[in-house]
Amino acid sequence: MKRIALSTLSLALLGATGVAHAQSSVTLYGLIDESIQFAHNTVDATGANKNQVGLVAGNLQGSRWGLKGTEDLGGGLKALFQLENGFDPNTGRLNQGGRMFGRQAYVGLTGDQWGTVTLGRQYDPVVDLVQPLTADNYFGSTFTTPGDVDNNDNSSRTNNAVKYTSPVWGGFQFEGMYAFGGIAGSTGAGQTWSGAATYATGPFSIAAGYFRAENPHTAAPTRAGWGATSTSDGTFDNQINPYAAAKSIGIASVAVQYVAGPFTANVRYSNAQYKPDAQSGFGSTEKYNVAGAYLGYQATPALLVGVGYIYTKASGDASATYHQVSLGGDYNLSKRTDIYLVGAYQHASGDQRASNGALVSAGAAVGSYGYNSASSSQEVVSLGIRHKF
Repeated sequence: MKRIALSTLSLALLGATGVAHAQSSVTLYGLIDESIQFAHNTVDATGANKNQVGLVAGNLQGSRWGLKGTEDLGGGLKALFQLENGFDPNTGRLNQGGRMFGRQAYVGLTGDQWGTVTLGRQYDPVVDLVQPLTADNYFGSTFTTPGDVDNNDNSSRTNNAVKYTSPVWGGFQFEGMYAFGGIAGSTGAGQTWSGAATYATGPFSIAAGYFRAENPHTAAPTRAGWGATSTSDGTFDNQINPYAAAKSIGIASVAVQYVAGPFTANVRYSNAQYKPDAQSGFGSTEKYNVAGAYLGYQATPALLVGVGYIYTKASGDASATYHQVSLGGDYNLSKRTDIYLVGAYQHASGDQRASNGALVSAGAAVGSYGYNSASSSQEVVSLGIRHKF
């Protein structure tokens, strides 16, 4: 999972400009998630399946550091901001396409009575409200959809976005977001919009939402991929989803969760559609119907164990079926440091569209790691440590 940020260092400052006794705070926070990972049936440079062992970061959460803060403007109104950098601890390189603050970068206003408005690069409402009620919220990438075709692992963020988040009214909350394409003479080109709502009462929670992103036209007869001028990052992690030249992405998601003592159970469903136009290079809408279930058990205050299952059915332009079973355990050594063991097995059948346009036998690809396979099965196991600061 790539979203949750925890912090332990806070600086409290007294502001004297504009509003008497106004209080401001700035927080430095971050985490590093690193593991030794084994992957079976991973394609090498020659196209053959091989085993792979190495250091892989970001299994439970993407490594990051960030700054966030608020300023009390008086009358229940506050200004807020957040800047969040994603990086690979194995190389020190920036993630999210090399952006300095690729995870999040926004500023806004919030009020207890009317809610929050934020402007900048940020997560969409489906990520904010639906994803927390899924297995990915607890065990990250190893428990998510093959290729992350429905953005359950938060592969996509949105630029140029204005987002409204309502207060919580009797357990109900909603969000709406619109991202301006910003292309002269074509207001809607590259735009993204999304909306979601959630309701929680006692141990029961439910959330649903919709996300849509547009891929702008190009001067070339066909698109080379997902356009750089789109406000959405897109969701193209591996061979399972070769539809980066699609005209649009539409994802509808719903999730339900119930907590009973030490047990947490949730189920979810999503429908992701990659629609073509004359510049797409494929003729029919590719649809991914995803159903998932998760059961977690808090065995002790320090130990969480969980099991998840995901069924993914692709149809339309190409037809394939993916079954994935995931297991995980997470043990807290302290409030800031935990160790974990996660693994998944996936089996694929049917046909996929290859990058050259040909239909080929479907290859397995666990979660959103980006691994490709020339085999119908793949296994990934990670032994890792996560430290928060």
